[in-house]
Amino acid sequence: MAKLKNKIGTNHPSHKRKIITMLCTLTIGVLGIVMVSFSHSKNTFHQEDGYLIRTKLDKHAKITGEKNLKQSNESVNLLQEKAKYKPRVINTTDLGADPDDKQSLVRQLVSANEFDIEGLIVSTGCWRKTQSNTDMLDQIVNAYAEVYDNLTVHAEGFPSPEYLKSISIMGQLGYGMSDVGLGKDSPGSELIINAADKDDPRPVWVMGWGGMNTAAQAIWKVRETRSPEAFNTFLSKLRLFDILGQDDSGAWIAKNFPQVFYIRATGVYGWAPSDEYLDNHIQNHGPLGAEYPDRQWATEGDSPAFMHVYPNGLNDPEQIDQGGWGGRFSFAKQEGIRSMSEVKKIKEDAELLFDPYYMYGNTPEKAKAIKKWSNGYNNDFAARMDWSITSKYKDANHHPKAVLNGDKSLKVLISSAKAGSTIALNAKGSIDPDGDELSYNWSFYDEPSSYDGSIIIQDSESPSAKVLIPSDAVGKNIHLILEVHDNGTPNLYAYRRLIVEVQP
Repeated sequence: MAKLKNKIGTNHPSHKRKIITMLCTLTIGVLGIVMVSFSHSKNTFHQEDGYLIRTKLDKHAKITGEKNLKQSNESVNLLQEKAKYKPRVINTTDLGADPDDKQSLVRQLVSANEFDIEGLIVSTGCWRKTQSNTDMLDQIVNAYAEVYDNLTVHAEGFPSPEYLKSISIMGQLGYGMSDVGLGKDSPGSELIINAADKDDPRPVWVMGWGGMNTAAQAIWKVRETRSPEAFNTFLSKLRLFDILGQDDSGAWIAKNFPQVFYIRATGVYGWAPSDEYLDNHIQNHGPLGAEYPDRQWATEGDSPAFMHVYPNGLNDPEQIDQGGWGGRFSFAKQEGIRSMSEVKKIKEDAELLFDPYYMYGNTPEKAKAIKKWSNGYNNDFAARMDWSITSKYKDANHHPKAVLNGDKSLKVLISSAKAGSTIALNAKGSIDPDGDELSYNWSFYDEPSSYDGSIIIQDSESPSAKVLIPSDAVGKNIHLILEVHDNGTPNLYAYRRLIVEVQP
């Protein structure tokens, strides 16, 4: 600063203004450096195309105030963009009936930055016909609180433990439709109503890990207290996802309100990682790992509910026949998808009373539609458990970001192409936040495609590929999947989907 003063002089007013201007510019630059600096001197966070990316600083790079202003704007864009993809989720769980609910909660909580979790509701089901407290849920949320600081090092958007505790509440205390009706409101049923009433265009996914009678009570009350028009508006906000059917309330809902979006998933076994994998990558990882119990029957039977809406670029949850981490479902509603056998044992005609009723169900692939993506979801879980015990960003792996034909969102893209033509695909701009090497794979996803023939993809393992559109595919669609994974430990995956509608 002394050299600067001697060179310019200090007496003339114009000189003083120049000094002030230069000092302000220098200050902005310094503040910019401080804003983007990370605790590790060789690394920093910066915004690129609206996503938070971690890169090594070029030792000759100059960070200017103008660039930092741009990055600040992109940070806002990032939050707005991610909000579009965050699904709103409410769990109802029959905790204590089977260890798998605890298993699924651990997976969901280390993925909690990907969702807007609006309710954790302890409720009943055929395997646990009464509930009295949230003690088991509180224990898992307390374990989350112990690792929360570590998780926030690795990704933005994790809900605070205090928030999760505030939405950890009781649903119906009794079983099935016997606990639905006048005077049966619960904190959980009220929460579902309040969530659907929010001024938010996104639907509310109510996940039934046990019975669905807390959702049934919410529906019953709104029907009884609002006009038909207001009631239909309420129903239109709900997306019900029922694991296996564990009481008679699902059949009651489907029978009486056929306009409700209702999935009953029965293909939920056979996709989960092995006991050995869980021993080595999950259960030995800190407080949350300690809360992940050994299986009694099957592993994580409830996880497909939230995995279906996991915003990873692979599928649009509203388009249930696309297929993703939670499986694939048919838009042709199925009649009488029965609940688990225990429901009939409790009451012989429990669901027969509501025949015929119709729900969305699994496609013939069942759990194979989930297991197809096993490398992606297994490694995602393992990496996030690493995050939970790792306080330094550089000591864990993080997800790459896949760019499809210049599009940097997570949206499923739809385009058209003429039969007999060749279309170009590229993943240019795909990046890894850790600077890891990326591998690419382009594939034809046969099952959701209306075209049944084979598809030729040239250079299917390179960033740029070409697809030959068959001449007999007119009027059909072709689902193409881009998988990008890094060479970190464990390998982490990013996805994009392009649906090509074939024209004459």
